[in-house]
Amino acid sequence: MGKSGNTGESSARPAWAPPVLRGERLDAGLRMLELEVRRRLDGLLQGNHLGLVPGPGSEPGEARPYQPGDDVRRMDWAVTARTTEPHIRETVADRELETWVAADLSASLDFGTALCEKRDLVVCAVAAVAHLTGGGGNRLGAVFSNGDATERIPARGGRAHARNLLRKIAEMPRAAEGTRGDLVAMIEQLRRPPRRRGLVVVVSDFLGGTEWQRPLRALSARHDLIGIEVIDPRDVDLPEVGTIVLADPETGKQREVRASALLRREFAAAAQAHRDQVARALRQAGAAHLVLRTDSDWIADTVRFVVARKRRWSGGAA
Repeated sequence: MGKSGNTGESSARPAWAPPVLRGERLDAGLRMLELEVRRRLDGLLQGNHLGLVPGPGSEPGEARPYQPGDDVRRMDWAVTARTTEPHIRETVADRELETWVAADLSASLDFGTALCEKRDLVVCAVAAVAHLTGGGGNRLGAVFSNGDATERIPARGGRAHARNLLRKIAEMPRAAEGTRGDLVAMIEQLRRPPRRRGLVVVVSDFLGGTEWQRPLRALSARHDLIGIEVIDPRDVDLPEVGTIVLADPETGKQREVRASALLRREFAAAAQAHRDQVARALRQAGAAHLVLRTDSDWIADTVRFVVARKRRWSGGAA
């Protein structure tokens, strides 16, 4: 459930805070965002696709008879058994990565009590993904929705395309109060038509049920998956302010309550239980899990996430 509150903007705003991406400050904010992402990520992450996926990968090709010197790890046992002659499966190099982003811009993300709104952090997350997967003929596409309208941008390569994609996401109008988001429908759009193996990134606050787990798991058969959970401090902890108005922006319902110590403890416990449920659902769907907060250095959190993935692929080496 969303809570009423205003985005904090003060003269003491830290250097890592996301830029303002609204109104007249949108153009300057997007330019600042691009420069900050490039400055802080370039040189930190090395390797194919800068670490978001294990490497260039390959697509299955044709089977052919085994020849001395062939790698026995490529043996196609099904064809070998059928023909009674050793066969190996050739591979077609997949040198270009196709990344699709599902960006949730429903009403629950039009909220923030720290240094930005959650929807600003969604744009920042997509900017980082665009940078980390750009270059080398790679392509980026996106599906994004505010619950009332859904837009789709075909996957293309190039920096100009990535800039246009970010602008379209940032310019998505806010949904009217009472409009429910549909993360399941958005993820379903990524399943059809089927695409060759690539990377799928879902950016959302994942509030509500976990019905999205099933379509996400279906995508894991062909794609690497990353779930980026965007949260605000008030999503997980009520302030000690006496009487407070709680509001659900996706239904329009409001409730005035007194933030007693007991209520605050119960709210924190319920919020933690939900976060644990989201983490478990993402893990069971085969997705890596990155958490970004409106009160934390989101680029540093992203770097730690990618470095940890690279260490796992390299067997734990630093």
